Amino acid sequence: MPQFFTEPKVTVLARPVFAEPAHLPVKWMGESTDGERLAEFAGRLCYMSQKNPASRATREYLENIKKQGHGSVLEHANYSLLLEGVSRSLTHELVRHRAGFAYSQLSQRYVDESDAAFVVPPAILGDEALVDAWKAQVESAQATYIALVDKLMTRYQWVDDKVHRRKMAREAARGVLPNSTETKIVVTGNARAWRTMLELRSSEGAEFEIRRMALAVLRVLQQEAPGFFADFEVYVAADRAESARIADHKV
Repeated sequence: MPQFFTEPKVTVLARPVFAEPAHLPVKWMGESTDGERLAEFAGRLCYMSQKNPASRATREYLENIKKQGHGSVLEHANYSLLLEGVSRSLTHELVRHRAGFAYSQLSQRYVDESDAAFVVPPAILGDEALVDAWKAQVESAQATYIALVDKLMTRYQWVDDKVHRRKMAREAARGVLPNSTETKIVVTGNARAWRTMLELRSSEGAEFEIRRMALAVLRVLQQEAPGFFADFEVYVAADRAESARIADHKV
């Protein structure tokens, strides 16, 4: 029996490390992370205001930056996340966000999907009959995939390189796998790009699964760097699913 996911898993892989130059020290105030300090340092450099004449804490400074719409300084701070328990349907939408992002995703051409997992669509959760019907379909598709790979390995036996032969078989057989097949993807984005994606994909208009992923990412990034993401508000939308809205629009 394949594994079925009903929630995404988000893991932080990398975060900014800020090394303050000794000849341009900033008068830091308040609690902050390296990423937040990096953004503040970049912003203060523009005006050589390292002495912090307004006596602002870092997160207060960043809040003002967002209100003023000077989001370019947020682009210096990059966060890399590993997303698991998400469907290929979701990542097909996610990778449309190009500016400020980099992606590396599991390849169905090289990786054997005989024991692939699947992501249950949020819309059918809680309805046993719908879930059972959906599971029957994905299990049938996986069985077909396994049979096709086996037959194609025989068909391509004239290919001496076994690795290449497996690749040829898997790339042909993967067409029967559903969009609900679970995948893993590494996503790196700067804070400004993350904010834009999260604003769009955590909104009420977003599809349920990608909205669920966006909210999971949002909660992780709010812990990582509140100065960048604390202005998102999570609430229950009219469709009874969680959504988020933002105070400082598209910074």
